[in-house]
Amino acid sequence: MNTGWLITNFIAAFLLPPLSLIILGGIGWRLLAKRRRRTMGNTLLILSLAGLWLLSTPYVGGKLLDVLKPPPLVPRGDEAEAIVILGGGTYRDTIEYDGDTVGRMTLERVRYGAWLARRTGKPVLVTGGSPTGGVAEAPLMRAVLEGEFGIPVRWVEDRSDNTRENALRSAELLKPEGITRIYLVSHAWHLKRAMPEFARAGLTVIPAGTGYSRSTELQPMDFVPSAKGLQDSYFALHEAIGLIWYRMRNLF
Repeated sequence: MNTGWLITNFIAAFLLPPLSLIILGGIGWRLLAKRRRRTMGNTLLILSLAGLWLLSTPYVGGKLLDVLKPPPLVPRGDEAEAIVILGGGTYRDTIEYDGDTVGRMTLERVRYGAWLARRTGKPVLVTGGSPTGGVAEAPLMRAVLEGEFGIPVRWVEDRSDNTRENALRSAELLKPEGITRIYLVSHAWHLKRAMPEFARAGLTVIPAGTGYSRSTELQPMDFVPSAKGLQDSYFALHEAIGLIWYRMRNLF
């Protein structure tokens, strides 16, 4: 397991819901035992519960993700020279597939990348290493693209452990072949963080996000806390922290 990846994600866990809200509520609960701190304790408890409720609603989670999404792409086919698909996680040692396979988020990206490849006819690069051990993401993505979607994969980048490395190592494969303009396939809310990294690596990026929806009509259940709402808020805040972290690193 990559130590840097582990440390980064361990720290991020303390900044993200639900752990950050649990810690906030725990501090508030401890302060209730002290007479002079009861007001502060009640305030922290209320904030933790209110934060958990708000961030768990599909409405708030969806709005946070929407802030990160670039406009959806309607590809003409002449905007770029290649398609780069970013990995989004794996399932380790599965029983039904007798080994490692692509995770749900990676499969969603691979599916859209396959659709885009058919639509544009551009060659495909898959990128993703194995920060937690096991088989790297990129070979698993290639197996799905070629074996299940019938899309050939020209380049396999399997050494990267994060988005910045995805960009640098993908550029190392593409630029020697004269390719500098790419469709970048990922979840739409991830592109705001990913695009600048590929630009820093010397590539012109055409955002090709998946996960858009035309539905804007509010439903009563949009304000009822759910695991999906909390997950959306988690993804949005994770990307926000990642953006801040990358920008801080760029200063040094």
